[in-house]
This record gives sequence, structure tokens and C-alpha cells, in this order.
Amino acid sequence: MSIYRTNTCGELRLSDAGKQVTLSGWLQKGRDLGGMTFIDLRDRYGITQLAFNMESNAALCEQARKLGREFVLKISGTVKERENKNLQIATGEIEIVVGELVVLNEAKTPPFTIEDNTDGGDDLRMKYRYLDLRRTPVRNNIMLRHKMAQQTRAYLDAQDFTEVETPVLIKSTPEGARDFVVPSRMNPGQFYALPQSPQTFKQLLMVAGLDRYYQIVKCFRDEDLRADRQPEFTQIDCEMSFVEQEDVLNMFEGLVKHLFKNVKGLDMQSVPRMTYADAMKYYGSDKPDIRFDMKFVELNATENNVVSGKNFKVFDDAELVVAINAKGCAGYTRKQLDELTDFVKRPQVGATGLVYARVNEDASIKSSADKFYDETALQAWAKACGAEANDLILILAGQADKIRKAMNELRLEMGTRMGLRDKDTYSCLWVLDFPLLEFNEEENRYFAMHHPFTSPKPEDVELLDKGELGSVRANAYDLVINGVEVGGGSVRIFNKDLQAKMFGILGFTPEQAQSQFGFLMNAFEFGAPPHAGIAFGFDRLCSLFGGENSIRDFIAFPKNNSGRDVMIDGPSEIDQKQLDELHIALKK
Repeated sequence: MSIYRTNTCGELRLSDAGKQVTLSGWLQKGRDLGGMTFIDLRDRYGITQLAFNMESNAALCEQARKLGREFVLKISGTVKERENKNLQIATGEIEIVVGELVVLNEAKTPPFTIEDNTDGGDDLRMKYRYLDLRRTPVRNNIMLRHKMAQQTRAYLDAQDFTEVETPVLIKSTPEGARDFVVPSRMNPGQFYALPQSPQTFKQLLMVAGLDRYYQIVKCFRDEDLRADRQPEFTQIDCEMSFVEQEDVLNMFEGLVKHLFKNVKGLDMQSVPRMTYADAMKYYGSDKPDIRFDMKFVELNATENNVVSGKNFKVFDDAELVVAINAKGCAGYTRKQLDELTDFVKRPQVGATGLVYARVNEDASIKSSADKFYDETALQAWAKACGAEANDLILILAGQADKIRKAMNELRLEMGTRMGLRDKDTYSCLWVLDFPLLEFNEEENRYFAMHHPFTSPKPEDVELLDKGELGSVRANAYDLVINGVEVGGGSVRIFNKDLQAKMFGILGFTPEQAQSQFGFLMNAFEFGAPPHAGIAFGFDRLCSLFGGENSIRDFIAFPKNNSGRDVMIDGPSEIDQKQLDELHIALKK
């Protein structure tokens, strides 16, 4: 038995009344009621109320009154039923009548309150992250992360995956995001890179015959930050041999179902599938939120054009006129509609305006384009959109790609306003058949949409030879949950000739390909099996399960939006001696 505690601050119950116990923890808060003093003692497991009686032990009560917040205490006493119970906490039916009190450590007054609803702002809490981690919501997030990792390992271990660590100091590659680089003291002028992904190593493990690999691995990307990005992040990284796409989808759909069942207590149904082309056509996004419907309707589609030819220039000149039907929203006020118009005109959304049509209770229609469209024409809009009485049709028009993006933002905004994006409701989706390549007009060349090791769909390989590069589909797949991409992967190229062809399409000379990826190409000559894999953003997955938007809340020691650790004040300058050893001369 520990000298510091017989029990934790979260486990004692009414059935323990009369028991002699020892507890240790932090002083959450104290209350001096004259004849009685009460202290809430907190540890990782919960809070227990301590009682000090002036009549029975005045000296001990006086000692308790002088204690400050976050003092570290050890107490011994008797468990007693509380007169005023607090059913909001698990230990709220009991208290400890304290007979002995030891101050293990005094504490400065913390810069913010260590409570569920703190008065500390983000910057302050990041600076004192070790104090923020004492708060129950933040600690619960870390415990959720632990359980997610635990259950991930349990599932993959049961499926005969082997956990293998791959190197952290690797070779820099030119594709993808910017690398973090590490100078080599023993090799002057040369640098390691921190891995953006263990991609090539896990493919080499398949060549090595390990068959099923996984790793919960730290990765690094030197890119601009936002709520769901950090310069260092964690992936559930996986690879399998002798499989095709269907095998991967079934295996990792199983992982997702396992996590929902064992972490959230939810039974998930089979995950639906959607092609990239349909996702873009009906939702304007390759990661659609399908918790609600509100699909796009193309009003100027060739087979059913219900808007053109009415002398309304906005529609007549548009490459795409697209609508969504907001069910039951015909009662929106002019102010609300003006708010939506202002929303779509924001630079980050990019539309120039908004057209709307209300379907009234009597099924008549009133539109902001009434000058150009009569009742018959407007009824054709309603029919195309499946709109009924009390529905609101919202329409954007313009260049196709730009307007699909804008309508996606408007759809999500309406979903939020209509209460259709409940964080406790989960909808999963596989998005398949992405383009293999995307064209960069600035550099006038194609880039790999996923990475250069992704295989084209077998039926599209001949399009590579024909030069129809924009039409080639990738044997790739993303897992989307609630409109957030949480995982992505592909069937890999395992044929050296096809891999060399892919490098050529991406602008590598044979010499450059050999210099950058020769180790992988050479390995393929020794018998590479067909293989495929996937990687999940572990931080994003945790934030989704925790019902939060920011991944920072689920990382013990995160960076801020500038990529800085304000707690340890890093990154920082290093002294000249270290620079000299690394053969680095800084520009003045």
C-alpha cells in the first residue's frame, strides 16, 4: 500500500462509509463556513470533499483555512455520508472527516482557474499547458486519445498486423509539403528530413515480406497551420500485401466500426461509397458531410435546362447554375437572406451573389428573379429541386469549379443554421476513384494528387500511353467522417516499369528518379508483392470522437497557430558553437 493514498479521489462511495482512508491530490477550492471548513481535493480520477470541524479539531481547521489553490496535500480520515449531497459528481454522497493533514508542496496562485469552465484564454493556457492538463475536460481528451490508440492496436493486432517503427531521420524528397530538415554534423552540408509519412519504408516492409504492417507514428510537415493542422502530427499508418482495394476498404471499415463500438459505444452501419466525380457534382467537395442531404441540382444541365433563355444574364452567361433545397426555410426573413448573400460574397467563399425562390404554403413561388421568370418557369425550378411548400431554393451561378466550391460552403452553412450538423451524430463515407494527377498551371506540369506511388485504375493505364492524363483515375480512397477527411490511401504501384513511367510523367528525369527513389526502385527488382495501404489522421480522428473542431485539444503539448511551443519558447536560436559544428553560417 502506498504511503500517499489508499484510494483515489474518484472512487469512494456511500458503501465506504466508516472506512479509514488516505488520499493525496491538489486543492481545487476551499470554503470557510465558520465552524466548518470544506476543501475539494482533486486528482486525475475525480474530486472528494474534505471536512474540517472547528469544534473537534480547531488546530487542523485553522491549518486548512490557510491553504491555497493547487497546494499538494495528503490527508487521512474517515469516510462519512454527506448531509448536503452533490449528485453532479461521482463521490458526491460522501466526504472525508480529516484527522491528519500534510502539505506535500505549496503552490503559487495559478494564472487561471483550474476548473471545467476556466477564465484562461488560449494563449495563457498554452503557456501553462501543464496546468491546463489538470482540468477535467482537457484530461478527458488525453484519456480519449489513449483509449483510441489502445483500441486501434487491439483491432490491428487481432488482424495479424505487426507494429514496426520506421526511421525519423530520412532523406528529403521534392514532392508534397515542405520538409523539416535536420543538419548532419558528421556530413557537412548535408541534411536529413523528418518524415512527412513513412510511405516508402512501409512499401519496403511489404517487399521484405512482413505482409501486414502498422504504426501509430509521428509525422512532420512544415506548412501553414489551422485548427486541424500541427507541424508534428500522428498517423495510424498501415500497409498490406497481396490485397486489392476491396480488401483494404473492408479491413479498415472494420477498424472504424471497432473504434466507434469500443470507444463511443455506437454500432455503425456499413460505410457507403461515392466516387470523387459524384462527390464533386452533388456536394462540391471531395469530403462531403452526408449527415444531411441537400444535394446540388444543376439547373442548366443539358438534359434538363430550366433557367437559360429568359434574358437573365447572370444565368445565361454562367457555365454552371446550381441550386440546393433548404427544406422548411421559406420563412427566412429578408435580413436572413441578406446575411446569406453576404456570406457567399466573402472572399473565402467567392460567389458574386445569390438568387433565391420561396415555395409558399399554397405552393406558389416568389423569387428574387421574378422580373425574368414567370410562375410556370419557377415551378420548373421547384420540380427540378424537389421543392415543396415552405421550402427555400438557393441558387448560385458562374464558373463551374468556383461555384461548386461556393455552394459547398453555403450548403454547410445552411446545415449548421438548420441544426443538421450535430457533433454527436456520425456519418462515414468512402470516396473513391480520385484523379491520379492534377495539373498545375503555374508550373505547367502534372503533380500526383495523392503521391507518386499510387497506382492508376487498371482499366485507365492505357490512358497514360495515350497522353490523356487528366482522365486517369487513381486506385485511391479516402475515409470521410462528418465532412472531415480522416484517412486516405491507395493501391500502390509495384511494377518497376510502371513506376518509372509515373516518375517520367511527373517530370523526373531517370537520373532524378534514381537519385530520389532509387532505393525503392531497386527493391522492386527483388520481387515486390501487390500491396496497398492507408493512413488515418489520428489527431483528427480523436477530435471527431471528442466532438471538437481543433486537434490541439487532443495533443498533450501542441504548437500554436504560428508553429511555436509557447510553453518552452521554441523554436529558439542556438549558440554559435553549435552552428559551427553543423557548418551553418547564418546570413547577417
